[in-house]
Amino acid sequence: MAGTNTQAEPDAAALREEIARLEQRVVQAEERRRALVHIMGDLNESNRKLGEQRKAMLHILEDSHASNLKLGDSRKAMIHIMGDLRETTQEMERREQELREKQEQLVQAGKLATLGELTTGVAHELNNPLNNIGLFVGNVLDQVRLGGFDKGSIVQELENAMEQVRKATAIISHLRTFGRAAPVLLEPVDVDEVIERSLLLMQEQLRLRAIEVELDLCADELIVLGNAIQLEQVFINLLSNARDALAESRGRTIRITTSRESDWVRIRFADTGPGIPRELEKRIFDPFFTTKEVGTGTGLGLSITYSIVKEHAGQISVEATRKRGASFLIELPLMTEPAPEEPML
Repeated sequence: MAGTNTQAEPDAAALREEIARLEQRVVQAEERRRALVHIMGDLNESNRKLGEQRKAMLHILEDSHASNLKLGDSRKAMIHIMGDLRETTQEMERREQELREKQEQLVQAGKLATLGELTTGVAHELNNPLNNIGLFVGNVLDQVRLGGFDKGSIVQELENAMEQVRKATAIISHLRTFGRAAPVLLEPVDVDEVIERSLLLMQEQLRLRAIEVELDLCADELIVLGNAIQLEQVFINLLSNARDALAESRGRTIRITTSRESDWVRIRFADTGPGIPRELEKRIFDPFFTTKEVGTGTGLGLSITYSIVKEHAGQISVEATRKRGASFLIELPLMTEPAPEEPML
């Protein structure tokens, strides 16, 4: 019996060890199972996130596709808009050209109307040299007929006649130049010289109406970049307006002054007429606006004047005066650089 017990004890110890190992393995298996469950949970979470990211990516791709479609539509719309813009630009250029041509026609019509008004004075200006030519040539013929002529005297008479011919030719040439429709070229223009030429055409009309002209021209040379014929038309228009304004006045005087202030040339035409009512000053440069009776004015003179001054990068305004009469101020940029060799647009 004693031997049996001794043998049983090692078996029991071995069994306990085996049980302990089994329990240890069970614990390890449980830990592995828990780790596996945790890993499976992480995998499931990763799969879920991957699924969401996939859906987001699909949504982004769909949005990108839609954006590409919209971009394509926008590109087509832009091409269409650019085509419309090109057509609109061409139409605007065409209308601008038509407007420029109409404006040139209007300016030309204004020049022809001015020439019509100047006919009487110009005829008188031409009549003087023609009478003088007749006188000088008559003197020569008388000496020839009498047979006792002096060569030096005849030469002098013929030279006098030729001087009158040149004077008449200059007047006619000036009228032809003023009335000619030609491309408007930019060139250096002496403002004072243009004023004096304008007075040459107007002086007979002013003389017949007993209108005195006072000139106060700047001692400095006033050169602007412009067109002498158009500027002459501006000055003649202002002189014509002053002439008409002085029709009912007792003291009839037109005062013309020029000056230089910084980089600007200032030209002032003032008269002693009744003046311009304050409420009409803003309308005075409107096309076809006139205070004259029907049939005595077109209302284009000051409108054309305003347009020409603007084309010369200048400005014209009616000045407020304390005394009686009207005063127009023209300001033109002083020429400081060489003139471009191209026509004014």
